[in-house]
Amino acid sequence: MPLVDLAVYVDGVRAPELGSLTETFSVMRALHGMAWIGLYRPSESEIRDIAGEYGLHPLAVEDTLLGHQRAKLERYGDTQFIVLRPARYIDKTETVEFGEVHVFVGPDFVVTVRHAESPDLGKVRRRMEAHPELLTLGPQAVLYAILDEVVDEYAPVIAGLENDIDEIEDQLFDGDPDVSKRIFGLSREVIEFQRAVQPLVPMLEILRDDDDHPVDLELRRGLRDVLDHAERAVERADAFRAILESALIVHSTLVAQIQNEEMRRMTEFGLDQGDQVKKVSGWAAILFAPTLVGAIYGMNFDIMPELHWTFGYPFALALMLVSSVTLYAVFKKRGWL
Repeated sequence: MPLVDLAVYVDGVRAPELGSLTETFSVMRALHGMAWIGLYRPSESEIRDIAGEYGLHPLAVEDTLLGHQRAKLERYGDTQFIVLRPARYIDKTETVEFGEVHVFVGPDFVVTVRHAESPDLGKVRRRMEAHPELLTLGPQAVLYAILDEVVDEYAPVIAGLENDIDEIEDQLFDGDPDVSKRIFGLSREVIEFQRAVQPLVPMLEILRDDDDHPVDLELRRGLRDVLDHAERAVERADAFRAILESALIVHSTLVAQIQNEEMRRMTEFGLDQGDQVKKVSGWAAILFAPTLVGAIYGMNFDIMPELHWTFGYPFALALMLVSSVTLYAVFKKRGWL
């Protein structure tokens, strides 16, 4: 349902239930109360109706219709347009899921437009309705509560990312071949998380210290507390990114070391194989010389030299021996044997 909740508050107390946007507008005007309209992926006609009633700026309306905006704070006269990027950690898949919520804050109205499940704005509304004194502070109090909820939801995300990074450190030195893929995946999530939290710091500083649009002292203190949490989230995100960059460098170094070791082993194997080839070739040459002499004198032709000589046979044996010994000495000197 696009219309999640419609309510008008008078002196911090919720008026009777409302059934439509038109009824909400009329009750708000009649009671001079504050309207809080919650939408979830609304249609263009619903956004246009609200924009026409409250005079929302066309650029802000266009951003809301398009979605996929970065976290920011913009002012259009008395209306503030805030884009927040909430996040939640999914334990089952060990991933971070990012949402998007747009908030229009005017003198007597708050309009929230969610484009994802997170954050739980119903929880924010119940918390505010349980403390009417906060609702009496007006739309800025609602904005403070939404910001507080978004920043609080970052805590489980930080814990989940920290646990994933610890696991990566173990994988690095265990030689897990998939660790580089996980490092890159986590790096993308951390960068996206940085984009979500970093704009909150200047945004909260503006809301807290804006003299043109002053807020109640208690709200100022609350915003300061949210700002402290946001700054810590930014610091953790920066630290995570630095750790992952270092992990990637360490992984590259380890891979290079493994490759160098493999190259060294291949080189040693090649050298050893070359030595074996030299030995085989040397012995083959030594054996080839007497084989050649024996083969020639084994042809038994009548007109061969020394065939009928008394010392022909001993001479052939001596020739075989001398050639073999000579080749052995030569190869031995060269280190082949």
